[in-house]
Amino acid sequence: MKIENPATIQWRFSERADQLQSSFIREILKITQQPEIISFAGGLPSPLTFPVDTMKAAFDKVLSENGKVALQYGPTDGYLPLRQWIADSLSTNDVKIVPEQVLMTSGSQQALDLLGKVLIDEGSRVLVETPSYLGALQAFSVYRPEFKSVETDEHGLVPSSLDKVAAGARLLYALPNFQNPTGRSLSVERRVELVETCARLGLPLIEDDPYGALSYKGAPAPKMVAMNPDGVIYMGSFSKVLTPGIRLGYVVAPLPLVRRLELAKQAADLHTSQLTQMVVYDVIKDGFLDQHIPKIRTLYGDQCQVMLDAMAQHFPSAVQWTKPEGGMFIWVTLPKHIDAMKLLDEAIAQKVAFVPGSPFYANEPETNTLRLSFVTVPPERIRAGIEILGKLITAKL
Repeated sequence: MKIENPATIQWRFSERADQLQSSFIREILKITQQPEIISFAGGLPSPLTFPVDTMKAAFDKVLSENGKVALQYGPTDGYLPLRQWIADSLSTNDVKIVPEQVLMTSGSQQALDLLGKVLIDEGSRVLVETPSYLGALQAFSVYRPEFKSVETDEHGLVPSSLDKVAAGARLLYALPNFQNPTGRSLSVERRVELVETCARLGLPLIEDDPYGALSYKGAPAPKMVAMNPDGVIYMGSFSKVLTPGIRLGYVVAPLPLVRRLELAKQAADLHTSQLTQMVVYDVIKDGFLDQHIPKIRTLYGDQCQVMLDAMAQHFPSAVQWTKPEGGMFIWVTLPKHIDAMKLLDEAIAQKVAFVPGSPFYANEPETNTLRLSFVTVPPERIRAGIEILGKLITAKL
């Protein structure tokens, strides 16, 4: 029975809800669903890399052999064999990571949210790169921190700049490998300096590493968590090396912090899908990634080079861009007078899309920057799209 003439509900949203903002990239992706759009906007892995048949076989196997366990509730910290695999993969001759340090999450975005919930109070100082990953800025913003931008240069984060902004900071968030959005990577020397500086300052360092395996040269850089496991929080994901649709990430941290993160996760979703974790473990346990990841590197490396060659041909000399050696992104710096937001409107009118750089800045956005992703666009469309962008930019000089 339907109630007649109910009173109008006066929704009273929390202050936190009122400050929530949609991801600018997600809004652009709505436009780029149109097949005629040449989209350099999404940070999406290429569907050509998804091991569909392998995943299907693993689902069939897990459900056939252990379906009642796979379909049941699971432990909050995750499926132990998978956590052991992750711990072993991060351990070195000098450092032993144990599975108790590993918490499985529903994508690395949940890990960011849990870290924010556990480590950040309103007004807490949080250090981020300039620019930084938009998803992290969104996740942390919910907890109302005071963002402080850390100095960067063409080689990424500058460790020596931390002293002047680190006082009272709760954490430093960094992506050392093929950073989103710039594609830059920290040298081994800077990694060591960064870990040593954070240890001296007593500053927790979050090492977010979704792209580390995607080095076109095939030699991943050393992980900072192995340099100081008591002070570095490591975040990983299976989204870029298997498929993002499974929503499976993880965080590796010192035991006192992991326990707090586990309690926060219990309040969020109880546990990450047991079925998904068991399937992923079945896929990777015998070395599948050792054969699969080089195929991704080759595809992305080839398409990156196509885009770099097209930019060299069609972009005017006043434009600068990064030359990544891995990952999924190229960062472009336009002449100061060109607003990338306005350029986007013109580009979309000509069926090309990209992401303006402003949303990636916690403070003082640089409006003459933009991010290009090349991994989901075939070479001929890369060339066509870059030629269009080159003409639009040239017309503004």
